[in-house]
Amino acid sequence: MPSLFSSYQLGGLTLPNRTVMAPMTRVRAAAGGLATPAMATYYAQRATAGLIISEGVQPSLVGQSNPGTPGLHTDEQTASWRQVTDAVHVNGGRIFAQIMHGGRVSHHETTGFQPVGPSAVPGVGDVFTPSGPQPLPVPRALETEEVPEHARSYADAARRAVDAGFDGVELHGANGYLISQFLSSNANLRDDCYGGSVTNRIRFAVEATAATVEAVGGARTGIRLSPGGGIWGVEENDATELNIALLRELAHLDLAYVHLEATADDDVLLQLRKTWQGTLIVNPTMPTGPRQTGLSEAEQWLDNGAELISFGRGFIANPDLVERLRAGLPIAPVDQATFYQGGDAGYLTYPAYHHTA
Repeated sequence: MPSLFSSYQLGGLTLPNRTVMAPMTRVRAAAGGLATPAMATYYAQRATAGLIISEGVQPSLVGQSNPGTPGLHTDEQTASWRQVTDAVHVNGGRIFAQIMHGGRVSHHETTGFQPVGPSAVPGVGDVFTPSGPQPLPVPRALETEEVPEHARSYADAARRAVDAGFDGVELHGANGYLISQFLSSNANLRDDCYGGSVTNRIRFAVEATAATVEAVGGARTGIRLSPGGGIWGVEENDATELNIALLRELAHLDLAYVHLEATADDDVLLQLRKTWQGTLIVNPTMPTGPRQTGLSEAEQWLDNGAELISFGRGFIANPDLVERLRAGLPIAPVDQATFYQGGDAGYLTYPAYHHTA
């Protein structure tokens, strides 16, 4: 079994260890979806991760989910990210941008548009808006001829990401956002070529990924999936069959990696491991669950055949998480009250471990 602290060759990148900083929404962007100097500091502080995957970045205004999130669909946004990628690279790190189209998980108060989705079926839960949390609205079902435009939006954002200095991109196909909605058996009620059968429901994910590969290359493209996750009310009543079919199609694209969340039982994830012969990143604990990923969970999934392990909350409170895991040092707890409040508190204020005599 490889060590969590051994190097790994990911396409053209040599990762010094097998830890991945998972994408996490932090809503610290400036007006207009611009990256900020504070964001540059935040990511640079965590550059000892083998790979950083940024927070979700919207590829279009209608694709924005929450207020305060950054974009990659204007020249100003692209330019603003260069301070982030430069800071990470100067500190010896590597960073992919996660491209996230919220689909129906959005609100007109945030974007000025009615959210869009595969069908006119609202998600479950409240979404943040400029005036506070509000129930998810009924989205507008995309017309068949509109769907390819939204698939291409991932590729357009990927080009901008590479221009901004990112080492690659991850398509957010998980957690109930647009790609996940198309994969779903209850959010996608379409009767055209994008709905109904498993073959049709995976079509949007494959088209978005293929367009991104054409734009920036397979070695710079990954995708994140949450099999059977149920987040934002999205269901996959055929999660194993669906995700195996999707991985078989993605295998033709020579992707940098597939990133799986532990939203299904281990036996399902192990079937997907056997199906996907390329690099696999596993996030071993439920994203919204009570446990954080630790060394034991990481080692279990390295033993199960994953090449890389992603850590979410652990990286928020521990900018030096890799060294803490390596040396067996205490892992600092996170303050959930500061996750989305803005400002530097709970963002830039977590220190590295302080050794005392």
